[in-house]
Amino acid sequence: MKAAVYLGKDRMEIREVPVPEPDADGVLVKVEACAVCGSDIRIFHHGNSRVNPPQILGHEAAGVVEKTGANVTRFKKGDRVAIGADVPCGECSFCEAGIGNNCQINYAMGYQFAGSFAEYVLLNKTVVTYGPVHAIPGNLSFEEAALAEPLACVLNAVELTTIRLGDTVTIIGAGPIGCMIIPIAYMSGASKVIVVQRSRPRMEAARQFNADAYICSSEEDPVKRVLEETGGLGSDVIFTANPSPQSHAEALKMAKNRGRINLFGGLPAGSTVTMDTNIIHYKELCVTGAHGSLPRHHRQALELIAAGRPDIKPYISHRFPLEKIQEAFAAAEGHLGMRVVVEPAL
Repeated sequence: MKAAVYLGKDRMEIREVPVPEPDADGVLVKVEACAVCGSDIRIFHHGNSRVNPPQILGHEAAGVVEKTGANVTRFKKGDRVAIGADVPCGECSFCEAGIGNNCQINYAMGYQFAGSFAEYVLLNKTVVTYGPVHAIPGNLSFEEAALAEPLACVLNAVELTTIRLGDTVTIIGAGPIGCMIIPIAYMSGASKVIVVQRSRPRMEAARQFNADAYICSSEEDPVKRVLEETGGLGSDVIFTANPSPQSHAEALKMAKNRGRINLFGGLPAGSTVTMDTNIIHYKELCVTGAHGSLPRHHRQALELIAAGRPDIKPYISHRFPLEKIQEAFAAAEGHLGMRVVVEPAL
């Protein structure tokens, strides 16, 4: 089969590799769509301690079950399935507590387990038993189903942060993930959503998702504008959906007293953030983070997409065949649109 093989920092090649053979507990899936995530780009440029090259990346995927092992009863040949990223080990104290995304082994597709930038992907026993693998509702395309993974991460973040009826929500970062938070925030009870984005072209592209206010932080002071938009009180909830350390410090200043801040976007390794923690102290802020998602979030995301809440189609802006994965990565990294999807069959 053809696969995009990651060979080390800034090195990836399309190669012919053997089609993996499932054992008695495994499942082989023919990949129909796999979206490019920011973490894929970070691995490509900077590596990751959980990724040992040569490896196949890609964890926002959907496809068709091609073959199942003798012991597999959950899936059968021909099933349409969506595949997420985080795979609980199923046995540690975190997994037993239902928070497998905090599993200390931290298995993930496209990390320790080969991912879906290939014509086929193997789901081993751990993935089949505990992982985010779910049947695709009949009204969804493969590319729509692939985006259940990033939406699942949004659901985890919103669940951890708690949006209450009437809250004002500020999202710093208008990439695909940041824009996915917009409709989920409204569904969760927000009465006003403010989007802050450094790049004006990216901000203009985000207007299609109908937030109440858009602030271009390269042209005006985002803290000042958020305070103006909130009558000087600040935002009830803030998500930093970007890799900028500056946004973490600014989030404290634009938060309302007793507000909730979710440091959602991961920062490059070695980043440092200078924060005035007295702001947290005197405003009584709650600052949390969100990493990945649980299999139940992946299932919920598929159900929401199937119900049209949100309509996921506008979040897909580019499609590339597997042979042009370098161009797909460049499009995603260049912020040329929203989610970029690789489709091996193109």
